[in-house]
Amino acid sequence: MYSTLINADQLKADFDAASWVVFDTRAYLTDFAKGRALYEAGHIPNAHFLDMESVLSGEKSAQVGRHPLPDEQAFISTMAAFGVAPGVQVVVYDDMAGAMAARLWWMLRMAGHEAVAVLNGGLPSWQAEVGELSTEILEPSAATAALAWDARQYLSTAQVLAQLDQLQLVDARSQERFAGDAEPIDPVAGHIPGAVNRPFQANLTEAGLFKTPEVLRREWLALIDATVPVTHMCGSGVTACHNLLAMHHAGLTNTNVYVGSWSEWVRDADRPIALGAE
Repeated sequence: MYSTLINADQLKADFDAASWVVFDTRAYLTDFAKGRALYEAGHIPNAHFLDMESVLSGEKSAQVGRHPLPDEQAFISTMAAFGVAPGVQVVVYDDMAGAMAARLWWMLRMAGHEAVAVLNGGLPSWQAEVGELSTEILEPSAATAALAWDARQYLSTAQVLAQLDQLQLVDARSQERFAGDAEPIDPVAGHIPGAVNRPFQANLTEAGLFKTPEVLRREWLALIDATVPVTHMCGSGVTACHNLLAMHHAGLTNTNVYVGSWSEWVRDADRPIALGAE
């Protein structure tokens, strides 16, 4: 079973159409239609496309962040429709070194499906090592999914606010956004007081692959207290999952996600914010 990462050569060698499901989750915050268009132009053979905005996120409102969780039953029904069932190996990929794919990885883990892995290096690694792409869009094979949200794996804004003095918050956004020096997406700059910054790109080598478990463990233990739960956040609850995946790959599993993240936090001007690198 692959439960954190899988390499392109492993996916090529081990894929079994009868018991594996592959998802393409390419997504772009500046062009919501681009991911599907790229999927249709060429994808890993047998992969199905899942849209970040309409499938992996729920209904937007003035009170929630940019990528709230979808309805639980709707998500479970979608997974069942694509054949995700107990014992099925799921592989998720994107073209951003896991920045988008980690969201579905976390959602499936949070729903109780442990046999899910992110393709290390994503589509670029597949193209470099295997090369084969397909434009065929397969009909999914439905199954009965045995999934249920584990509410311990995520926090609401109310929970973060109530526990702010005790939480160990790690923000996956860039240093510039965290410090409040730049904010190209959300209306307010800065970070939640007490949070520390670990841009998700720090989990990667220059080649765009995840660092080894040993290196990741050493780096994360220099930043966090592993005896206390680590709550991951970012701009909208997507790249936060990349940091959580990196910790799990390093054997550090005392983690959860603040799904609303910064984009939900700043919906209310009365919530505290901090500026600067600390």
